[in-house]
Amino acid sequence: MEIDYLENIDGHEQNIVRLYNFNKTEAILFRDLLIDTVIIKKQKLNLAEVDFITPRNCNLIFGLFKTDEGILTKDNETFFCVLTLEGFTNMIKLIEPFCKKESRGFQYLYDIDNPIDLLFCPSASFDE
Repeated sequence: MEIDYLENIDGHEQNIVRLYNFNKTEAILFRDLLIDTVIIKKQKLNLAEVDFITPRNCNLIFGLFKTDEGILTKDNETFFCVLTLEGFTNMIKLIEPFCKKESRGFQYLYDIDNPIDLLFCPSASFDE
């Protein structure tokens, strides 16, 4: 599994942080890590510290917040995905299909009016 940041992907100033290039096994590991660290232990999850995730041009840290804000950044290198417990529970539901079978599809992991989306995309590759 890899992570990167893509700026202005559609010419309309839409940006994404992308978790990509993974298989069913890594999707399960990621889902279980989110559940254990963020939902159960209520701790931050820093993807730079996860063995099976390779950061390309950024880092992503997940953490609980009082409102669903999505991804925030000050420098376009370190990103914070801040959601409520309900927001993370919904994210787990969106990840679940990738844990059941290999997929070439993709899924945005939240639906918040925010300039940076979080894309979960197993079949994408690093092409820059």
